[in-house]
Amino acid sequence: MPLFGNTFSPKKTPPRKCASLSSLYFVSPLPEGTLAPWPGTDRSNREIELGLEYGTPTVNLPGHSLKFENGQWVAESGTFTGDHREMQHLRKRNQQLQEENNLLRLKVDILLDMLSETTAESHLMEKELEELKNHSRRRK
Repeated sequence: MPLFGNTFSPKKTPPRKCASLSSLYFVSPLPEGTLAPWPGTDRSNREIELGLEYGTPTVNLPGHSLKFENGQWVAESGTFTGDHREMQHLRKRNQQLQEENNLLRLKVDILLDMLSETTAESHLMEKELEELKNHSRRRK
């Protein structure tokens, strides 16, 4: 039995030698044709080790497959072949509804113009009638 201390004193663990976490990986790439000073520091090995190449994200829904490209979800080729006619029909119907909406807006504008014109005419007629009444009262 020791008198002055504990017999249990573990050794210090050696530092890890993980090359993929080394800051040497994050330096600018070497010019073409030169060899890297440490093995595994070229870009292709980094991408393999660190997983930098994910590919495009895809979503599979029942009957549809979408992929994310240039900031938008795009249908993968061949997945919407059965729904192509439906998409065309919906686009055509959308176009028809937009044209109908424009026509109805035009009609509302015309009706408002007609209403304002008849209102102005009625105000003028009321003014004339008041003037005639005042004129006839003066005569009496």
